[in-house]
Amino acid sequence: MDELTGLYDDARAMLPELAELRHALHRVPELGLHLPRTQALVLEALEGLGLEVTTGESLTSVVAVLRGARPGPAVLLRGDMDALPVTEDTGEPFTSEHEGLMHACGHDMHVAGLVGAARLLAARRDEIAGSVVLMFQPGEEGDGGAEYMIREGVLDAAGERVVAAYGVHVSGGLLPHGVVAGRAGTAMAAPDDVTVTVHGVGGHGSAPHRAADPVPVAAEIVLALQAMVTRRFDVFDPVVVTVGSIHAGTANNVIPASATLEITVRTFSQDTWTAAPDRLREVCEHVAAAHGMTATVDYRRGYPVTVNDPHELDRTARLARSLFGDDAWVEMPSPLAGGEDFSYVLQEVPGAFVFVSAILPGEDPRTAPYNHSPQARFDDEALTRSAALLAGLALDRLAEG
Repeated sequence: MDELTGLYDDARAMLPELAELRHALHRVPELGLHLPRTQALVLEALEGLGLEVTTGESLTSVVAVLRGARPGPAVLLRGDMDALPVTEDTGEPFTSEHEGLMHACGHDMHVAGLVGAARLLAARRDEIAGSVVLMFQPGEEGDGGAEYMIREGVLDAAGERVVAAYGVHVSGGLLPHGVVAGRAGTAMAAPDDVTVTVHGVGGHGSAPHRAADPVPVAAEIVLALQAMVTRRFDVFDPVVVTVGSIHAGTANNVIPASATLEITVRTFSQDTWTAAPDRLREVCEHVAAAHGMTATVDYRRGYPVTVNDPHELDRTARLARSLFGDDAWVEMPSPLAGGEDFSYVLQEVPGAFVFVSAILPGEDPRTAPYNHSPQARFDDEALTRSAALLAGLALDRLAEG
């Protein structure tokens, strides 16, 4: 307990330098898998810590291995680095200098928090039996950077497979100030993308019987998909289908030859994730066939379901309470419907992915601008909780041997 208290005290003592790093990262947001300026700032921040540092081949990742004073297993800590194509509207003095780009999801917080964890662990190297792999990852926002880094060997960067992996994500809203939240099992959904094209026969609006109008068929598919999720899937293992775009035609008196639906499908278990494509395809093709038309379905897999190991989630909850107080841990009653590519790591090794509140003091979690908003703001003080929690998780797991 005393050691954990000291960990949080040390994290708070380094807040000014962590905030300075976070602000520097925030000014230069970059998209996707190639983040050269961000990578340079990370490499600079890790200098002098005695780490074994390598950079990615197919992406601008950074992997740093911290060796403890004694041999032992290896664990992994991850922070994602990429930004979003969002125009910032926060008024922060360190606002984005790259027009149309913003760290609206708090990944600048993740990077600075992981650097903080590295510094805390480096100062405790003599206490560590084993190694810590620090995973600075590009391309979380849709590019699957974690998958690239796994292929390039991040899980074996210490010379052996890591035995556990941990990640945090800051939350600009939803959660009260100062808390850490998580749940065992499914923590986040698997988001898939689908394009459905209904193929009809174009014609004149005055003679629909001489054409094959795909527009009412597309509308029927929209309704049939909503019935599908409540009649073909267990209500306690839900599927969420959202038709976000419908496009057809060019004029009010012209029957188009096709209609296109853009859809997102979100599932929360391996079973529903496996079944969803066939179920959706059946609905679309059969509704179209009932009207003498055809439908093509382009179903594109997104990230897998993010699943927390129950034992590692318990460890995280225990440490959050020990570090920040008994009221600091919040059990999430249900998963979030967003996706996360740390799921690829958690498919390979047990671990935990949790949420650290970074809401500004005094803000209402119900109304504060949330992640991805142009107005999203994050409290620098949350960097101390992220750094202390990540470092504490590494120390606690390595102490088990």
